[in-house]
Amino acid sequence: MPIKHILALATFAFASTVTSVAFAHAKLQSSDPQAGSTLGDAPKQVRLKFNEALEPAFSKIKVMGPQNNEIPVTATTVDKADPTVMTAPLPPLSSGEYHIQWSTMTHDGHKAKGEVTFKVK
Repeated sequence: MPIKHILALATFAFASTVTSVAFAHAKLQSSDPQAGSTLGDAPKQVRLKFNEALEPAFSKIKVMGPQNNEIPVTATTVDKADPTVMTAPLPPLSSGEYHIQWSTMTHDGHKAKGEVTFKVK
């Protein structure tokens, strides 16, 4: 293979890597309560861990309850020691299925949102 084809291929491969990194979005890595879990005791807070630092002013957790009613969440906080972690305290929860709906923005301005579902026995 001629050297100019090898260089062109190497340049394309490098550009593809840089582009994919530059347009990355925050991805949820873990949640507590864990997605799809059934708990014996209701959790006292929601904890979400992401793959990159979050922008506190644009990070929010909303919780929907068994009858699709919104559960009051007093405050969503991005951890100052670990800005990849977002938490929110929960009031006492009854039995049923809950949906944690989250939205955030990373430091590079990319927005992301998602949902985690869990059940309380």
